[in-house]
Amino acid sequence: MSIADTLKNYYEVLSKRYGPQKWWPADTPFEVMLGAILTQNTSWANVTRALDNLKEAGLLSPQKLYEIDSEQLAQLIKPAGYFNIKAKRLKNLLDWLFQNYQGSVQQMLADDLVRLRPSLLTVSGIGPETCDSILLYAAGKPTFVVDTYTYRVLVRHNLIWEDATYDDIKALFEDNLPEDVALYNEYHALLVRVGKEYCRPEPRHKGCPLEPFLP
Repeated sequence: MSIADTLKNYYEVLSKRYGPQKWWPADTPFEVMLGAILTQNTSWANVTRALDNLKEAGLLSPQKLYEIDSEQLAQLIKPAGYFNIKAKRLKNLLDWLFQNYQGSVQQMLADDLVRLRPSLLTVSGIGPETCDSILLYAAGKPTFVVDTYTYRVLVRHNLIWEDATYDDIKALFEDNLPEDVALYNEYHALLVRVGKEYCRPEPRHKGCPLEPFLP
């Protein structure tokens, strides 16, 4: 069976088990951008509390967050953990947004993926996963998001080597699936779901929808 067929089968099985995942939970693309940084090394519940703080303070806009100082921002996002580091990363993102797009999220969203992705990756504190999360979920660009769950599932199913890089895994999906934003969105969300429930550091094979595919 080809890799393309295998990936298609995995998707169909996961989709049948779990149904639509409705990612990313946010009201605006800008909120997705903030969440992509805030969610680093923490739970989504903590991210929600941090975002709620920003909403209550009336600061959930590029201009307002750009104008406040890092210390004030850090206190507001404290529930997300590593708040000083994340405040700096958010400020880096805002600096980039204003330097390249005059602070306009809409201008950024309208840019071409080929130019946008390398530019976003120059922002300190934004690695490939965070970058692709912003591009897929905020900008609606066809770029596959790879995370720990994705890596773990593919390694255990002998679809990649243990030393596979982020770009190796990203290419596996993008080379073998249609270039479809909705598909990339849903597939990544489903892999996170099965990863959290079954494909843990200590795997729970029994009952896993992907168990029949194990080598």
